[in-house]
Amino acid sequence: MDAPPENDVCSICHAHFHLPCQANCAHWFCGSCIMQLWDHGAALHPCKCPLCRREITLLVPSEATSRQHRMSGVAEILQRIERYNRLYGGRSNTLMQRMQDLPFLLKRLLRDIMDPQRSLPFVIRARVYLSMIGSAIYVISPVDILPEALLGIFGLLDDLIIVFICFLHVAALYRAVLVTRHGGGT
Repeated sequence: MDAPPENDVCSICHAHFHLPCQANCAHWFCGSCIMQLWDHGAALHPCKCPLCRREITLLVPSEATSRQHRMSGVAEILQRIERYNRLYGGRSNTLMQRMQDLPFLLKRLLRDIMDPQRSLPFVIRARVYLSMIGSAIYVISPVDILPEALLGIFGLLDDLIIVFICFLHVAALYRAVLVTRHGGGT
């Protein structure tokens, strides 16, 4: 997750990854390649993934790329990625876009929570835990908006909606952390 698969290549230049970045669609690209794609496309809009055609609204450099930030060419590309994330990372997305980003964001969040080397702000951790605990309590509790005893399987609908809203909330929180982390802190 921190780096592209070793036997994979950039789908834009078809070479081994140079300064790899992961898009919100979970595909990996060279940082310079994806920035060139953005430059040569509509620079006023987020670019689309060359593989799945989804709008790229967030680019996350690999850990190795972030550690090389002192090198001149790397610093320039990272600054451009930060600018891209500032422009498009905090956009209010459609519900469909948020649902598509959910697996990518939840996998990264789980890894960040489990990794003692990574640091999530305490407030974000607390909000994630509280929303997960709150939704679990609602699902387990006998009090329901749509009672299962009367409506059968349709009674589970409110539980699923609460869990789904919880996941969307947690993903939005984590997206904000990623934008701050990889978007220059603004």
